[in-house]
Amino acid sequence: MWVTWREAMERALYGERGFYLRERPRGHFRTSVSASEVFAGAVLRLLGAVDAALGRPAALDLVDVGSGDGALVTRVLRTAEPSLAARLRVTAVDLAPPPPDADPAIKWAAEAPEHVTGLVIANEWLDNVPLDVAEQGPDGPRLVLVDPRTGAERLGDRPQERDLAWLDRWWPLPTAGRRAEIGRPRDEAWATVVGRLSRGLAVAVDYAHPVDDRPEFGTLTGYRAGAGVAPVPDGSCDITAHVALDACAAAGERAGAVSTTLTTQRHALRSLGITGARPSLGTVDADPAAYLRGLTRASREAELIDPAGLGGFGWLAQATCRSLAGWPPGATPAS
Repeated sequence: MWVTWREAMERALYGERGFYLRERPRGHFRTSVSASEVFAGAVLRLLGAVDAALGRPAALDLVDVGSGDGALVTRVLRTAEPSLAARLRVTAVDLAPPPPDADPAIKWAAEAPEHVTGLVIANEWLDNVPLDVAEQGPDGPRLVLVDPRTGAERLGDRPQERDLAWLDRWWPLPTAGRRAEIGRPRDEAWATVVGRLSRGLAVAVDYAHPVDDRPEFGTLTGYRAGAGVAPVPDGSCDITAHVALDACAAAGERAGAVSTTLTTQRHALRSLGITGARPSLGTVDADPAAYLRGLTRASREAELIDPAGLGGFGWLAQATCRSLAGWPPGATPAS
């Protein structure tokens, strides 16, 4: 049975007995959230900045899109100052059911609230939004079809006109054999998130590549039990592809964003106080336990900002109010 990659991914990840309805991400790959509680601390600091910029509203939203088991929002909620926690409306957005020990203060939903005032964070969500794959043939781009049972591929029909337009703008295919992942569904998914942000900031964190440096043959891959595997869309593994965050940014602006920042996780987290700095050697004798704790934290911070690892992830931050323009601070606004 030959289907498009978008249809195959949809079934494999979110269909009946799909991978994400059956599995928890932390069992298969390492994310910033699962790597360290330090990431949640940075998100809490960002949330505090958003709160201040909005004038500390009576109710402040924290929405985690693609929440998985809710580890991120659970940590933020439990470490927030009581005065902030009392005003928080926390929503974990995921198609999978909440874990048995989910914090009752967290609302679980299949989609983001219609009206959000505060912070939306989508950490490694867009890379799992299903999309089609195209390959340049002798007569132009063709959709790549896949057999979900084996992962075998063959070329199919031409993409729809709107997908051809997306390719022409965001991922041109100059020569035969070159491939692209058509990111239009991700643009639409992100635009929906931004469109529901009444006042605040939306942040997408993901594997990314820019329009002037797209990979020649795409990035489609699979993960299972901590290892990369062939992307066979039979439901046995995660299927993922890097994100054209610049295209998502343009979609977010059409949906109402008034400012856009594209940067790396390394830069964003450093602006939020995550530096990886080791504690002073002078504290070894005075407080050896504190020194060891400092070393442990420095190691965890260093992993999050490593430019060859998690620090190389893209951060797309879009605000829907001028008081939050330019977040994270010091980053270069997108052109």
